[in-house]
Formats: sequence, C-alpha cells, structure tokens
Amino acid sequence: MQQVDRIIEAPAGVAWRILIDTREWPRWGPSVRAVEASEPLIGPGMRGRIQTPVGLWLPFEITRWEPEHVWAWRVGGVDATGHRVDPLGPGRCRVTFEIPRWAPFYRLVCDAALRRIEERAAA
Repeated sequence: MQQVDRIIEAPAGVAWRILIDTREWPRWGPSVRAVEASEPLIGPGMRGRIQTPVGLWLPFEITRWEPEHVWAWRVGGVDATGHRVDPLGPGRCRVTFEIPRWAPFYRLVCDAALRRIEERAAA
C-alpha cells in the first residue's frame, strides 16, 4: 500500500474531526461532491453514499475504525483509502492517507486533500 502524508500545525483532535465529519468531505475531498449518511460523524460499520464530481452516486461503508486514529472504507464495493492521524505534540499532527495498490494515480488527489485539510484545520 502506498502512503502520502502531511504534517499539520493543529491538534490531532482537530484533524480527526475534519476527517470523520461527512459535512467536511466535499470541502477537502476532490473526489467527493456530496455525502448522504445517517449521521454527520462516521463510525464503525457506518454506511452511506457519496456523489462523485461527475454526479455518480456510490455506496460507502466504514470497514476499519480505531477511534481518534484510523478509519478506512469501501466505496462502490472496492477497498478505498485509509485515513490516519498521529499526534506529534499538543498542536501538531501527521495526517496520512493509505492508497490502495490498484490506485497509484490517486496520490495526486490525496495530496490535494491533505492541503485542504491543513487549510480547514487552520481556520
């Protein structure tokens, strides 16, 4: 699995909240236009659907969940990205995206997402 990460000058809890709040996904995720979910904050086993930039709706399911640290999902029935937050001190953390082997091209999308997460965390 390929990874891309970014050190963010914000507490780990702030970055984690941005990652698990479905209302935030369209703001930082270039591949997400909209989200439909039963709750705004994701959790283990949660299901919903996302709308892609081209308008296609795809189901998602949270498949891995370690509170305040890691979550991963399946989108359209396919294993997709993992998301990890590691604290590096009281006001600093590392956010990492785990990219499936089948999607090495997705690194560019994840780089853009990490920049946007950093901007959201600073706001």
